[in-house]
Amino acid sequence: MTSSDLTLEQLQAEIAAGRVDTVLVAATDMQGRLQGKRITGRFFLDEVKDSGTEGCNYLMAADVEMNTVDGYELTSWEHGYGDLMFVPDYSTLRRIPWHPATVMVQCDLAFLDGSPLTVSPRQVLKAQLERLDELGYSSIGATELEFVLYNTGYREAMAGDYRNLEAASTYNIDYSLFGTGQVEGYLRRLRNEMDAAGLYTESAKGECNLGQLEVGFRYTDMLATCDNHVVYKLGAKEIADQEGKSVTFMAKPNDREGSSCHIHMSISDAAGTPVFPTGHGTEMSETMKRFVAGVVATQHDFTYLYAPNINSYKRFADGSFAPTTVGWGWDNRTCAVRIVGHGPGLRFEQRVPGADANPYLATAALIASGIHGIENELELPEALAGNAYTQHAPTIPRRLHDAVAAFETSDVARRAFGDEVVDHYTHAGRVEMAAFDAAVTDWEVRRGFERL
Repeated sequence: MTSSDLTLEQLQAEIAAGRVDTVLVAATDMQGRLQGKRITGRFFLDEVKDSGTEGCNYLMAADVEMNTVDGYELTSWEHGYGDLMFVPDYSTLRRIPWHPATVMVQCDLAFLDGSPLTVSPRQVLKAQLERLDELGYSSIGATELEFVLYNTGYREAMAGDYRNLEAASTYNIDYSLFGTGQVEGYLRRLRNEMDAAGLYTESAKGECNLGQLEVGFRYTDMLATCDNHVVYKLGAKEIADQEGKSVTFMAKPNDREGSSCHIHMSISDAAGTPVFPTGHGTEMSETMKRFVAGVVATQHDFTYLYAPNINSYKRFADGSFAPTTVGWGWDNRTCAVRIVGHGPGLRFEQRVPGADANPYLATAALIASGIHGIENELELPEALAGNAYTQHAPTIPRRLHDAVAAFETSDVARRAFGDEVVDHYTHAGRVEMAAFDAAVTDWEVRRGFERL
């Protein structure tokens, strides 16, 4: 799944020769972050290689600040917060070049009896990929993940309560070679060290917000795309930290343009032939029409999996290049779903997810929606033409509360993911809303301290 060409046998030789001394054993949590352990090479070979390692099951029941939260079926204080197994997937084995003598293996999470943890994000995606495989298809694609780079380091940013941060650019550097040249030291490390970690880096460019950047990676199968995505996200932060800088993947870190995670996807048949095009032009096959129809039909129900945080919804604004309406269009960046490419490269781009999206859950939502369209032979509605912001079309949920409610009550979601997954992530959304409702914001203080 990666291009690092590091096999388990090679890892054993590297450890024996002293060229590798640390193995990162990692799994992705509900928020899309890599969590795990730093294991010595010798102990990894002696004790972890064949049987995996344990970790507390609260990893799948904690909020963004790692607080233990009541109300999950999986685990709680009453259940004693027992262990889960980290089960290595050696197809993900890769070098981590921004740390010396270090490799990483990404893991599936399982119960102690070996049964998979259904609610873990990677397993949620694998379940949808299995459903797609049963229909005779596989999926390929890529994510476009934006972030904002600051010259202010993480510790300084926290000490200053995240105010008065120095962005890495002082004006809009979208496509500006001069502007990105000013941050080339960081971008060069990011491009080259991601390549050395097994990702296929295509390009880097500036974006609209101050300090906003995007690094593009070549398409691959969707599980590998998501595995690579979370490695990239971790690496971007760690490399920035090493350089005395910081990056944020918040969907809307300030009042300017938000950061997106556009997902490009197409599907192929069992022989590996793309099934979206009818030839070398832009005409969509019936399979593509039904798949995209499913994505459009479930947009309201599945928005929570694309936009999982309170802050996610601040990004949806007219004229912002973030969509606000439900619909699709031909090479139209005002639409939620954009059809782009031609011939074998014909694909759709889902533009709703922000940079804070969990890639496994967002991709699982796309595949589940496409399956819904194919199985029910949904008709693709008319394309939105022109400015989708001004169209009289249904709107994307504008609050986390509305998106969670739509996901919880969605028959399509419950059929696709199962009650256990829907209930687990619905509860996570409620936890996030309760935390926000209990907080006193700067806006409230500024508005009311003197005037009320």
